[in-house]
Amino acid sequence: MSDNRKLKVFLPLLFALVLALGMYLGHKMPQTRNSDSRNFFRNNKGTIQEVMDLLKYNYVDTLDVAAAQEEAIEGLLSHLDPHSVYIPPADVQGVNEDLDGNFEGIGVEFNIIRDTVNILSVISGGPSDAAGVLTGDKIIRVNDSVAVAGKGISNDGIRKLLRGPRNSTVKATMLRGSKELDITIKRGVIPLNSVDASYMAAPGVGYIKINKFAATTYTEFMEATRKLQKLGMQKLIIDLRQNGGGLLDAATRLADELLDGQKLIVYTQGKNSPRQDYTCSRPGVFEKGGLAILVDEGSASASEVLAGSVQDWDRGEIIGRRSFGKGLVQEPFDLNNGGTLRLTIARYYLPSGRSIQKSYQNGREAYEEDISNRYNHGEFLNLDSIRPVDSTVKYKTPGGKVVYGGGGIMPDVFIPFDTTRYSQLLTELYTRNIFGNFIYEYYTANAATFKQYKNAEDFNTRFTVDNSLLTAFRNFANEQKVKTEKMGQNDVSEISLRLKALLARQLWRSEGYYIVINHGDKVIDRAVEEMAKIK
Repeated sequence: MSDNRKLKVFLPLLFALVLALGMYLGHKMPQTRNSDSRNFFRNNKGTIQEVMDLLKYNYVDTLDVAAAQEEAIEGLLSHLDPHSVYIPPADVQGVNEDLDGNFEGIGVEFNIIRDTVNILSVISGGPSDAAGVLTGDKIIRVNDSVAVAGKGISNDGIRKLLRGPRNSTVKATMLRGSKELDITIKRGVIPLNSVDASYMAAPGVGYIKINKFAATTYTEFMEATRKLQKLGMQKLIIDLRQNGGGLLDAATRLADELLDGQKLIVYTQGKNSPRQDYTCSRPGVFEKGGLAILVDEGSASASEVLAGSVQDWDRGEIIGRRSFGKGLVQEPFDLNNGGTLRLTIARYYLPSGRSIQKSYQNGREAYEEDISNRYNHGEFLNLDSIRPVDSTVKYKTPGGKVVYGGGGIMPDVFIPFDTTRYSQLLTELYTRNIFGNFIYEYYTANAATFKQYKNAEDFNTRFTVDNSLLTAFRNFANEQKVKTEKMGQNDVSEISLRLKALLARQLWRSEGYYIVINHGDKVIDRAVEEMAKIK
């Protein structure tokens, strides 16, 4: 065999041997005490990983490496913007379920009252409904052996027991009156609706309440809009108050249904992310007709994209208070430990070219205190107290309206915060959940009397909170050490409205609640007035 032929045969074998030896040494050398080998590998690692290795192999005590890594990640992210966050493995599923618009479980709402799990409502057509679970049932055991009563129970603990893969089963022992019932429930997919309510707020004026932007929001919105159009809707109010955002795609798809032509809705751009335009691409379901978008300081991110695009194209009026001011784009990156890093990669820019992201240059603490500072400064009560961060840079809409960037969406019509709805008594009743606990007990004891109402509108028209119901509530509150002797007339009105709304929720879930609670809402009333001006 010639020398060249020998070389061709043995050279690949030599490379393989060297590679195998290198991989073996690479696996062994981080554990060696030899200082030269440690220095060799340190030079090929980042400082954070270098420190973690030193702690792992040399620290005097046992170290929870996973916990230390999570704290290190949090420390690193604290130097970035406030919306770049680390989601631990235990929280990833819950976050994803919220954005997916569904989860897998048994389909009930529950609350822990007096150390007992009480079924507040059963989702119609869901797994528990099919299995015969009723509102008012109390869960005392799960799968025969797991007791769920006593001071040690928690909402998260109950959710973990009841949720599980679709088509799997869970056996729940229920207490119904004085009788124990074993009910086997086959789990299924439970929707997490993002459209809370859709109804006619006034003749010809539809109302849609959206609580977040998730994977199912567009479909829910289209169903709600078509329902209202069949009822004669010619003008539309979209309520985005306290909507913290969600998926950008959901917001842009909704905007496409409201804006005509091929208008720019929003674009994103970052240092390492090239500009990406989101434009209208199809005929929309509501491109013509009066439109109002309701916002407040809790309206953020995707909500601001929808409201801002409508404002920048002069498509409708923005009514309420200045929005949150989040104009940053996060992209999720899955990590090896099962966690997720939501990293800011770009900024939103509205059609006028403005960014509505408020400043975070003074750190996360100052950023998180911004809303309370706005309240203390008087911005919630007076239009003149609003301080646009970027007030020196003005943008103009095609219609000539001046809009600002750098601190949220400024409303076209300002409505102050209604301080009369939150007296000291009312605040205590809310925070201690006196309303919810009372309504649960009252409804379960009187469920049969509510069958006379055919729907939420009928209930809203005919049902009245009378003196006997109000007295029962006051007695219940007094038993819970909440004194109601100094209840003013405004407190009586607000309590009566809240009790009626919560009873409607027991019967027709969130839609029933909003049909009632929105009665007398000053922001909605003003939106209806503004719609009346449009011919």
